[in-house]
Amino acid sequence: MRFNRVIALLLFPLLVVSLTAKAAIKVNYYQPSNENDRYPIDLVSFLLDKSGMDYQLNGVPSENLTEQRLISDVQSGQVSFISMATNERLNNELHAIQYPMYRGLLGHRVFIIRQGDQHKFDGINSVAELNRLVGGQGRFWADTAVLKSAGLNVETPVKYHSLFYMLEGERFDYFPRAIHEPLNEIAARPELDLTIEKNLLLVYPMPMLLYTSKANPELYKALELGFENAIQDGSFAKWFVEHPAIEQVLSKIELHNRTVLRLDNPHLPAGTPVHRKELWLDIEQLKKTS
Repeated sequence: MRFNRVIALLLFPLLVVSLTAKAAIKVNYYQPSNENDRYPIDLVSFLLDKSGMDYQLNGVPSENLTEQRLISDVQSGQVSFISMATNERLNNELHAIQYPMYRGLLGHRVFIIRQGDQHKFDGINSVAELNRLVGGQGRFWADTAVLKSAGLNVETPVKYHSLFYMLEGERFDYFPRAIHEPLNEIAARPELDLTIEKNLLLVYPMPMLLYTSKANPELYKALELGFENAIQDGSFAKWFVEHPAIEQVLSKIELHNRTVLRLDNPHLPAGTPVHRKELWLDIEQLKKTS
């Protein structure tokens, strides 16, 4: 009996270690085609650090994927997360991390236009005046419904890449892009004669969120904890403006002289944290940092 008691005492620390020590969680992500597009990956790493979780990031090859394929790859575990503009379908099929990952920058839009077309936009001061021109957006994008609800005239091709070529081919006049997007998009297509419109800023609530599988509670709980910790201690706001992708945007796209055209977004899914002002970057703050 005494011998058994000694063995139990020797084994108890090993049992405690086995119960408390967890292997690092494996987090798969799509490898970005451009190093300038690493923001979502860097954000996930930052949030997991803030959560205190041990993790291992693993890149997997990416390609031009449909929304359904993106959802399927997350559900199957091919990748652990994706980042997309919020919509009801995604919120139903995946777990939405309800913190705007760009602090609302997705709904702060400048326009890609053709070189030489700036004069078409000079003097525009209202949404009604903008409606004299035609915009372009993806047919199934959440933003398209926002623009149409505001009464704007919009061409809606299915394929993202075709929008740039249709714009240059004069099928429409402007392509609204979140302010962190057009610099890289134009640089990636030097064969097209495109530039950024100088005077206007379209603003509406449209968060981009991180999405995980509902079958992966360990990851989504860690991301939510990391976000909340980083919001409360102020480190996310600091990390955000210092990230190279955001820093580049704020230094190269002039915001302080732009006319702001505001749109409502009646299509936000239930649960969007519009009431938490600390999660969103105010446009006046944005202008001051540019």
